[in-house]
Amino acid sequence: MFQAETPFQYQALHGVPKRDALFNSYTRGRQNMRQKIHARRAVWAALITNAVGLSFAPAHAIDLDAGDYTALAPDTNVGLLYYQHARREQLYAQGNRLPLNGSLSSDIGIARGVHFMDIGGYIVNPQFLLPFGRLRGKGDLENLGSNSGVGDLILAAALFTSKPEDKTHFALMPYVWLPTGQYSRNDPLSLGENRWKFALQAGYSTPLSTKVTMDLMGDVTVFGKNDDADDGAGGRTTLKQKPLFDLQAHLRYHVDAATDLRFQVAHSLGGETKLADEWQDNRQSATRIKLGVGHFMTPQTQLLASYNRDLKVREGFKINNGIQLRLLHVF
Repeated sequence: MFQAETPFQYQALHGVPKRDALFNSYTRGRQNMRQKIHARRAVWAALITNAVGLSFAPAHAIDLDAGDYTALAPDTNVGLLYYQHARREQLYAQGNRLPLNGSLSSDIGIARGVHFMDIGGYIVNPQFLLPFGRLRGKGDLENLGSNSGVGDLILAAALFTSKPEDKTHFALMPYVWLPTGQYSRNDPLSLGENRWKFALQAGYSTPLSTKVTMDLMGDVTVFGKNDDADDGAGGRTTLKQKPLFDLQAHLRYHVDAATDLRFQVAHSLGGETKLADEWQDNRQSATRIKLGVGHFMTPQTQLLASYNRDLKVREGFKINNGIQLRLLHVF
């Protein structure tokens, strides 16, 4: 499901002393003035726009797992628990890698509950997602410190045009992020964003053969404003953001009735931010992949393990290595 970057927001560094210490530590005095300006902007922009959790390095939109768009019978409940670890060791500005000797890591858990029901002949699955976890900077990013807590609560519900007995499924799913998570503009790292968000996603799943299933998803996320963002010097300002678009393609190879191998490729685009009435020129353009294996240990319980990384990032931190474990139980 969501990988470490989508409900959580790295905040701008909170105060000139810490911000300048971080900037000077990784530029190491070797950059000319033009490079320094780009590096400073990149760190600031990355901390503002990158989300951690639900595949939020660049702010990925809503990174799902293959099979998420499958209609189940009314009155079916699904409980899911995710663990996601991601390590970011590279920083980019406008497609150029900047000098950095450090890392930003995240360890995120997500509790998710889903209930399937029939409304007017359509299958609908209202659900919630509650992220929690820990963020930590090391090396040149150690001045960010570490932080732990609960992220923003996410509410969603898919409306299926298909029936549980169908092999091909299609649904539309709106998501709403509530600004309930831990947030402080005086913390370099916060798990909440202090703003509302809304996304609309379409999902399609169909078998290509008796052994292979394809899943396609596309979504757009629109952002409310954060009127308590850090201006980079410890002061208060307003953060706004343009819509973020995301496309995902998944393939599953069914080894047998209980086990599948899976592959995902996805691309995010857009999401430039505006801070203190100035556009940051930090639109996202990022491509990522994910490899995984899913296995039903019992007819009701599935364990999914996957590995993910960013292939290319235009702006912000790049996920060098990420893992996800997901436990699913149907009842």
